[in-house]
Amino acid sequence: MRYILISFTLLLLLSCNKSTSQSEQFNHLAGQSSPYLLQHAKNPVDWYPWGDEALAKAKAENKLLIISVGYAACHWCHVMEHESFEDSTVANLMNEHFVAVKVDREERPDVDDVYMTACHLASGKGCGWPLNAFALPDGRPVWAGTYFPKKNWIEILTYFSKLHQEEPEKLQEYASQIMDGINGNEQVLFNENDPSFTDANLVGITNNFLSNIDFKKGGRDGSPKFPMPNNYQFLLSQYFHTKDEKTLEAVTTTLDNMANGGIYDHLGGGFARYSTDADWKVPHFEKMLYDNGQLVSLYSEAFMVTKNPLYQQVVEETLQYIKREMTDESGGFYSSLDADSEGVEGKFYVWTKEELAAVLQDEMSLKLFADYYQVSNKGNWEHTNVLHRKKPIADLAKRWNQSEEQIIASITASKEKLLTAREKRIRPGLDDKILTSWNALMLKGYVDAYRAFGKQEYLQAALDNAHFINNNMLQGDDRLNRNYKDGKSVINAFLDDYALTAEAFIALYQVTFDEKWLKKAEGLSNYSILHFFDTKSGMFNYTSDVDPPLIARKKEISDNVIPASNSTTAKNLYTLGLYFYNQDMLKISKQMIHNIAGQIEQSPQPNFYSNWCSLYSLLVHPPYEVAVVGTDYKDHHQNLYSQYLPNALLLGGATEGSLELLQEKLQEGETFIYVCQNKVCKLPVQDVVKAVALME
Repeated sequence: MRYILISFTLLLLLSCNKSTSQSEQFNHLAGQSSPYLLQHAKNPVDWYPWGDEALAKAKAENKLLIISVGYAACHWCHVMEHESFEDSTVANLMNEHFVAVKVDREERPDVDDVYMTACHLASGKGCGWPLNAFALPDGRPVWAGTYFPKKNWIEILTYFSKLHQEEPEKLQEYASQIMDGINGNEQVLFNENDPSFTDANLVGITNNFLSNIDFKKGGRDGSPKFPMPNNYQFLLSQYFHTKDEKTLEAVTTTLDNMANGGIYDHLGGGFARYSTDADWKVPHFEKMLYDNGQLVSLYSEAFMVTKNPLYQQVVEETLQYIKREMTDESGGFYSSLDADSEGVEGKFYVWTKEELAAVLQDEMSLKLFADYYQVSNKGNWEHTNVLHRKKPIADLAKRWNQSEEQIIASITASKEKLLTAREKRIRPGLDDKILTSWNALMLKGYVDAYRAFGKQEYLQAALDNAHFINNNMLQGDDRLNRNYKDGKSVINAFLDDYALTAEAFIALYQVTFDEKWLKKAEGLSNYSILHFFDTKSGMFNYTSDVDPPLIARKKEISDNVIPASNSTTAKNLYTLGLYFYNQDMLKISKQMIHNIAGQIEQSPQPNFYSNWCSLYSLLVHPPYEVAVVGTDYKDHHQNLYSQYLPNALLLGGATEGSLELLQEKLQEGETFIYVCQNKVCKLPVQDVVKAVALME
């Protein structure tokens, strides 16, 4: 009996050890740079990263591919992982019948785009992440969906496994149909006609924009509400040209409501991904670098126009957040903060009344803070409170019989105490990979903040990041890499990386007059023409010709949360064509907008072409080339770039430099401002006010 018990104990120990050993085993995601992929490296699902090894295995074993796409800050990605991908029963089913591939959509947007398009075609409705696509061994998709609870996911796995075994011809048919749709998606034809870019057409486009605006809450009508910064940058430029107050109202109503809403982090600065409701109150709590970079630019530009101190506060607090939580010591910027902490969405950011009282302690401080940020005993969202504002300081001052200065001082002190207390909470996960295109958006955000507020630390952060990109992402032949983590950069860049980096470098030149950045922008754009340009359509592919081909080579045309790489490229080529007298760049840029002009003018929702619209505007209102040349150029230069001049290209310095536009403009012992258009210059002036008047 004793022997049996000992044997049983040994078997139990061996079983436990075996289980522990198995739980510590890694699948093929071990060693990847993406934090999202590494989150799945210990799943019992035998995940592969996207690449030749997984595709070769699927072909050799005649298995369907499961291509599961997500990102580190994705809430429902985590839910599906915990429910299904960490479950041994589900894993056994996936491993036996499929080759499973995990993709970080932020590292491989090209792969994501192909299978997201397949999802839209297969489901006929909106799709999101996690994205789960089933594909033939050669990668052609047969069906795709998003999040599925464990029970439904098992049913789907069983269905496709059986279909693959018993009716493979049906899968071939599904693949052919979806591929026809993918290849036809966002196709642009070469337009041999010359469209007429008129102010009347531009006004019509703007009116279509305004017809979709919620003039009470801002943003587009309905919910959810996404920031979409480029929409309002276009409208801001239109206000500059038309002085139409309704156009400015569309911008300021949106910016005011966002800054007061729960989508904004009132303690730590920065914006969440989107609002789940129509009031900007309850966010999806993930914080993305690309949103915050663009919103810093937008609020900075809006401040130049309105001088609203709220916009300055938003920029300053957001950049404090970026510096505190999202900046690597190398000068690069991290990608995102998760929506979840301790497995609960938003837990890091929300408060109960009792938690606030424990930190603030002083009763009057608590009352003022609760009144200002809409805090209640029961909570304003799921028994907790999302901080948001509805009342101006003046109302609180009147109600509590205090001065506005006293109210502001109390609120500011309470915010500092609560932020310190919040830092002790378990933090949301940080995706610390560094992406070139997103860094470029944040770099430009810093440049625009420097233009608006003149803080040297903003320019230094922009320069630090530009040097980071130059030293770590940019190769000797003007080729870029997309990602960087732990000293490694392994993925070849996509068109958005080139376009957004070139745009940021152009912006950096305009505030520094260091020609190095303008020439690097030129080099990146020339590389894009050489390796991404499609002469047949006159547009640019998203992937370069040095990358292994996917099942489809797509073009990014529509402006979305981030402006399309084609629209940004077209704007860059137009700008650089003017700076360098490069007719080839101007020709390509104009052909691109010619190809799209009809869609812009006819669309009832031109917000999907907002960045294209900005280029359209430049063709209606040709840019001024404003040269500041002379030994005392700096003061004039600063006075110019701190003003909102959406159709002015700044250039100059203490010398004539190498740009042809600057030649023969230096007058010894003098500093002049030259306002030119289409290479024709007006008489030079020595006063910024007079120079601006020449552009009006």
